[in-house]
Amino acid sequence: MHDVTQCFVYRDTQTPSEITLHAVSEFVGDKQNFIWIDMQTPSSELLAKLGEELDLHELSLEDALTTHQRPKLEEYGDYLFISSKTAALSDAHILLDEMHLFIGANFIVIIRYRHGPDLAHARDRLSRQRNGFKADRATALYFILDEIIDHYQPVIALVQDSFRDIEGMLLRGGLEREELENLYTIKRELTMLREAVDPMQTVVLDLIRLHPEIASKELKVYFRDVYDHALRAVSTLDLLRASASDAMQFHMATLTLRQNESVQKLAGWGAILAVPTVIFSLYGMNFKTMPELDWTWAYPSVVLGTFSGGYWLYRRLKKRGWI
Repeated sequence: MHDVTQCFVYRDTQTPSEITLHAVSEFVGDKQNFIWIDMQTPSSELLAKLGEELDLHELSLEDALTTHQRPKLEEYGDYLFISSKTAALSDAHILLDEMHLFIGANFIVIIRYRHGPDLAHARDRLSRQRNGFKADRATALYFILDEIIDHYQPVIALVQDSFRDIEGMLLRGGLEREELENLYTIKRELTMLREAVDPMQTVVLDLIRLHPEIASKELKVYFRDVYDHALRAVSTLDLLRASASDAMQFHMATLTLRQNESVQKLAGWGAILAVPTVIFSLYGMNFKTMPELDWTWAYPSVVLGTFSGGYWLYRRLKKRGWI
């Protein structure tokens, strides 16, 4: 989906009205208005038009058009630019994407891509203006950040459940190749999620510390709540990553132990087979005078002694756990 744009104007307690992107400049000058612009996978031409309507810096527009960025918060004169990473689930698959935000005096612009979360719920909360919330940039930003962080929870829960399944298999008898590949996939996903969530802590903390005009006294507690959610998500991811590393080490230790047991068994059986091998090979040598060749019970005695020695050695090795 390309060039999908929704623009809404909020004013006091009135029902928000939808406008076109070309009309934004007509409303943004009135500070009584608050403008919500939601753009999904915009083209460079559409972003250029956005820049004209809101007088946005070209470098921030370039950042908004560029994906694969680390989450960050930057200040451009009278507006802020925030780059964030989002997470979603599709058929039990994790989809990471990016979302960019422009936060001006009386507007907020959301740049979403293919897998970005639908912000209809956040816009609905803004429209209702309940619990003392007003339709302004600070409230809108809180709702959006809260939505982004909340979307990480089901993703982390899915990875957590997958890891527990593999952990159970590991404890019940080890992992096959497919399960081991799944474990490596989980570890990679955990790293990707952490790289996405961890910088969001810094973004929210910078809003709280450096931008009191947004994280005001009334809203600071809500932004701290978003920060706490991000912090808990990172803590959970760190714990899961450590557990995944421990599981891999446990798997490798189990393989090494099994290999050692196999070597011990082979060595044990080799020692047992060495007894008849040595004795019978001696009788196969061409001596002029072979001991006990003229004795009637020589052959059965040698055979009995050979197997008795082998059996005694088998019992000793069995007792020591070598076979």
